[in-house]
Amino acid sequence: MCGIAELRWSGCESGRVPRRNYDPAELGRATYALLNSVVVPRPIAWVSTRSATGVDNLAPHSFFTVAGVQPPVVQFTSVGHKDSLRNVLATEEFVVGFCTEALLDQVNQTGTDYPADVSEFDAVGLTREPSLRVTPFRVAESPVAIECRLAGTKEFGDCTVVFGEVVHVAVDEAVLRDDRPEISLLRPVARLGASEWSTIGEVTSHRRIPYVEVGG
Repeated sequence: MCGIAELRWSGCESGRVPRRNYDPAELGRATYALLNSVVVPRPIAWVSTRSATGVDNLAPHSFFTVAGVQPPVVQFTSVGHKDSLRNVLATEEFVVGFCTEALLDQVNQTGTDYPADVSEFDAVGLTREPSLRVTPFRVAESPVAIECRLAGTKEFGDCTVVFGEVVHVAVDEAVLRDDRPEISLLRPVARLGASEWSTIGEVTSHRRIPYVEVGG
């Protein structure tokens, strides 16, 4: 039976299953796992950078999205002070590669905590491809590369959000349809909670409805 507090907040009066309440102040670091399980699916930024000493780094970051349009800006979050972040701060450049079903195992392997002097390109067996506008290499096997220059950072505790102005985008002809990247050809993967990953699944189309069509 629901208690008074649960009744007020959990919707027990309507017959729904009671909610469990979580306080981030009490959970502490465990809040990370909770959010990872509900903020899903998350696209993956396969971030390639080059260190100040010339080591090519490659790592997946699943806190990733578009941050702006004019100018075009993307963002990813470094949880902790990782090699990707150190390299971006040192060189102010990075490339975001696209993660596909065919590359899932290699994307996952580049998340291993290799020493800073080891290049994931070599460790995982990926091919370097020169970028057009920045120094870090693209992943040749990835169908899309977004070349970026550092636009700024924002720290939240032990996490740093990295903003990159998009200076060039390279897309394989094989994933284009009518001059636009086609989702069925891209076949992206995404991160879920724990060690779970997902594919794109069923894709449906829903036109945005103007207000004048709904009685405005």
